Amino acid sequence: MNAKQIADLFVEQRVLQPSQADDVLHEANLNGKNIEQALIDSGFVDERGFYQVIAEALGTDFVELSENEIAPEILRLIPGGLARLHRALPLAASDNSLRVALVDPLDLRAAEDLRFALGKDVHVVVAPTEQVEDRIKRYYGTDSSSMEDILKQLGETRELLALRGKDESALAAEAEANATPIIRFVDLILFQAIQDRASDIHFEPFEDEFKIRYRVDGALYEMAPPPRHLALPVISRVKVMANMNIAERRLPQDGRIQKNIEGRTVDLRVSTLPTQFGESVVLRVLDRSTVNLDLASIGLPDYIHDYIIEVIHRPNGIFIVTGPTGSGKTTTLYSCLRKINTIDSKLLTAEEPVEYDLEGIVQVPVNEAIGLTFARALRAFLRQDPDRIMVGETRDLETAQISVQASLTGHLVFTTLHTNDAPGAITRLIDMGVEPLLISSTLEAVLGQRLLRSICPQCCTTYQPSETLLAQLGLTRRDIGEKNFYCGKGCEACNQTGYKGRKGIYELMKITDPLRELINERAPTVTLKEKAVELGMVTLRQDGLRSIFAGDTTIDEVLKYT
Repeated sequence: MNAKQIADLFVEQRVLQPSQADDVLHEANLNGKNIEQALIDSGFVDERGFYQVIAEALGTDFVELSENEIAPEILRLIPGGLARLHRALPLAASDNSLRVALVDPLDLRAAEDLRFALGKDVHVVVAPTEQVEDRIKRYYGTDSSSMEDILKQLGETRELLALRGKDESALAAEAEANATPIIRFVDLILFQAIQDRASDIHFEPFEDEFKIRYRVDGALYEMAPPPRHLALPVISRVKVMANMNIAERRLPQDGRIQKNIEGRTVDLRVSTLPTQFGESVVLRVLDRSTVNLDLASIGLPDYIHDYIIEVIHRPNGIFIVTGPTGSGKTTTLYSCLRKINTIDSKLLTAEEPVEYDLEGIVQVPVNEAIGLTFARALRAFLRQDPDRIMVGETRDLETAQISVQASLTGHLVFTTLHTNDAPGAITRLIDMGVEPLLISSTLEAVLGQRLLRSICPQCCTTYQPSETLLAQLGLTRRDIGEKNFYCGKGCEACNQTGYKGRKGIYELMKITDPLRELINERAPTVTLKEKAVELGMVTLRQDGLRSIFAGDTTIDEVLKYT
């Protein structure tokens, strides 16, 4: 439950004065308390009174969950996966309505999703949060229902209007997409993906099978494939959730789903692609609760962290972060923006699309279809009196030239480029057509980065690498001395992969006078890299070695990404 929402409710119910609400919120923030504890400690209400005020505000009942068991036939009305997904506990049923206690009674979306999925009128009551959570765990356990159970239900149910490839009308597809078992199945796939920390979910129809894969820590894993005939209803369901045109299967579409999963707001970016055997759909998971946008905690080595802090406080210049797709460039730039997001600075961003909402920063979603390109947004930014500007990606000469002009007129510009390493960013800008003199006079620093899988701490063990593997790293037995090498054996915690989570490796190229001279001479990438290393730049490979010796990652990961 959002602390501000609760405080506002208590003001509306005349339990608190506005000034008292501010004091309680300040107390909660200062001491890391939740709003309930802060209100109780301040003496405004007791625990029972807290929930009664919320119930009155919502026009519903407050119930104390007694020790009496809830009847099994009532519990069966909400399947386990759905109960855990929406954090809902059924208490009683009559005719076509269901009385439900939610962990977060203010979550209107959860109540609406339950109504839709169950086909019943859901009446939400208020009960103490801990009591509801305890009973959900007691009755439904902590693991999600197996996909086999749901698939069995899909096979048995009569609710599914099977298409069998004949009737592909939009009306029939929508009816299938809104069938209760399909809704439950898609919800469970999303729930499982969030539980497994997936960054992407792939729905892929082939001639004889329908694959569903998750990308976790950069690697793809396949789940048990559902029957092929479920491809159309499942994909239609995803398109309905993303407000897409489900009748249009010949053109790519983009959409967005916002879902509340286990009390966390998760954004899902949806992309469809017409293929020979149906539409391939990929969902990019943007889970705000798992992304730490604090510059100090994204894993930068101290010398890079300190230099970046210095760069992002400069009045003008260009700071570029470079690396392939999925290497964490946007997260790094967001962390920089949050560091300098103060009341005396105007910050503007142009992104495609806006991945995370940052409070106090004006964010503009780029839309090429209507002509709102990075260049056009950037040109408009300069009339908005900004101090710092972030350009999601520099793709063309026009965007690069306006970024340079913005820097020359007293703005600090952050942007990303897709190059293999930091020195390659300069060559890319020259290839685009930017004058070397303008690059050398505006560029402040280039940060190259990669994300490598971290060794699972639960099954981490030492091992001796082969001579061949060491040779690939450019090392000999003499070089490594007594140093240890680590890998993960594979365990339940990491799904037998040996890896859990990811960490960054970085190379920072500071643009100093010797490098500026080489840029003006249009020196090739190799020459720029040699000079940067001579001036103290630690390369991605060298930073990877640091991670290997620290026991953070494996030789295989470093060889794969550097």
